[in-house]
Amino acid sequence: MRTKWVITSFICLLSIVLPVQKLYPQELSAKDIIKKADDKGRGLTSKGKMTLTIIRPDWSRSISLKAWSKGSDYSLIYITAPVKEKGQVFLKRKKDMWNWVPSIERLIKIPPSMMMQSWMGSDYTNDDLVKESSIVIDYTHKLLGKEKVREVECYKIELLPLPDAPVTWGKIITWISVNGFDQWKAAFYDEDMKLINVMNAYDIKRMGDREIPTRLEIEPVSKKGNKTIFEINSIIYNQPISDSFFSQQNMKSIK
Repeated sequence: MRTKWVITSFICLLSIVLPVQKLYPQELSAKDIIKKADDKGRGLTSKGKMTLTIIRPDWSRSISLKAWSKGSDYSLIYITAPVKEKGQVFLKRKKDMWNWVPSIERLIKIPPSMMMQSWMGSDYTNDDLVKESSIVIDYTHKLLGKEKVREVECYKIELLPLPDAPVTWGKIITWISVNGFDQWKAAFYDEDMKLINVMNAYDIKRMGDREIPTRLEIEPVSKKGNKTIFEINSIIYNQPISDSFFSQQNMKSIK
């Protein structure tokens, strides 16, 4: 009888606990949130057309490009306009990055020391464009709470680089939307914890199988009037791309 009573009591306890667990799911960790945002923005693979507009106090110019990526190891960027830069290609394979310059028919390897350098004269770095470092793997993650950014409820998360991680930033504060897991804002600090750049995302649109911000604006805080706008014109996720596509040989023939 005692055994039957214990079993009955245990079943009753489960009937109470399980609905409560379902009603109050386990809170996501800071790393879980970052991974969801990274996976959504990156996809297993991606292929898209983008426009980069560089704005300065007395001039501006736009660069059109095609971009392919596969996970965090492979990416390729092909410049389609303006004419002066058309045909330039940037390739990342795992930890190595190259630039093909057709006007001089030269393949240039970009060393890790140049990952923090400006990409094509913009406010983006080489690392920003090819995502050489991983915000999931190369940083620790601390949830600072929730905060509204331009009327959007966001998780506010601090990222600090792991020792010896191949990163360009000393700290990143990022705001990830609670509904959608979109990186809505980010602040980038150097190794001295000085704020360098602020990025804001806008214009959420459906692209393929997901809704994502399609306009990213990055502004250096110490250079008034400087801004770079990155716009996604079209993008397709999760279509098969062979590893061999991301090759030095393909850099010279892709169109």
